[in-house]
Amino acid sequence: FGTTQQPLQNKRTQQHSTMVALITTCQILLCLSALPLPAVLAIDSGLTSHFRLWLSNNGFNAAALARDDLAAAASGGSFGGRRAATDRVTRDPAIFVHGNSDRALGGEMGGWTKAVAYFESRGYSSAELYATTWGPADKSKAREQTHSFAYVSHIRQFILAVLRYTGARKVDIVSHSMGVTLARKAIKGGLLDGQNLGEPLTSRVDTFVGMAGGNYGLTNCFLAPLLKTCNSRDGFYPGVFNPLLQQVTGRSRFLNDMLQKPGFEGAHRYAIWSVDDELLTLGCIVYTTVTCRFPGMTAEKRLTGVKHLEVKNAYNVYYRMVTDHVVP
Repeated sequence: FGTTQQPLQNKRTQQHSTMVALITTCQILLCLSALPLPAVLAIDSGLTSHFRLWLSNNGFNAAALARDDLAAAASGGSFGGRRAATDRVTRDPAIFVHGNSDRALGGEMGGWTKAVAYFESRGYSSAELYATTWGPADKSKAREQTHSFAYVSHIRQFILAVLRYTGARKVDIVSHSMGVTLARKAIKGGLLDGQNLGEPLTSRVDTFVGMAGGNYGLTNCFLAPLLKTCNSRDGFYPGVFNPLLQQVTGRSRFLNDMLQKPGFEGAHRYAIWSVDDELLTLGCIVYTTVTCRFPGMTAEKRLTGVKHLEVKNAYNVYYRMVTDHVVP
């Protein structure tokens, strides 16, 4: 068989080349796909029975927040809660708010399944991770969704419920896509559709993360203003840019309302977005502004080579934002 030295050298060379390629790929993709995840998701789909009972006994609509109506459609309508009364909450509970047509867990768009697995692998328990589903969780109805009072109040009620149930002084909120603008209004409170949501929840939010949000509107909605989700009242209409005055007029009233007072989302406020987002297009720029940013944000993480839904997979980034208040 001859000497084994040369094959071993070749093997080491191949291993070195492979490692260099892996490191380069990981750097480009920000290690989004190379992160260790548990083989099995430990958290249960649906709210725990302990949380559901508490909701029912404390004036909340448990079935609505659990989204029991989605059970026949692959479930995934919600998650979170103590498995036993003795379960302790030692961290600020993290509440996840999904985007248009997505759901809490699983489904066609994946929900927060990977993110929850990552947080669990870092020590979070079911009593510290929460989500409910807003909207129909139906991709075919995406163009019909708006920032309605029903959706915003649903998210706000869930935030209030988690705060009371856990006894936490503050929560962390991680949001994606349309969930960003819905969650921001849920925190801001005030009037919406002639109804009062209540006082701001700013003091009850430690970290807010908004990923791939259309805070200044969507470029595509300028071309399709008749779509319900693009309307100028509570949709994503970006308005019209006047190059002489260097200003935008006619932007969605819902979006404009949240652009007036910066910093209401919480103590630490972060944006994560990708220049290659195929849904937001044009590098996330609407006219002269990056729509994924929002006024008063603390810092941001700019990604490349990452598509709209894949931004959710930057869980190593927003985990550090939530736990350490840093941008890795």
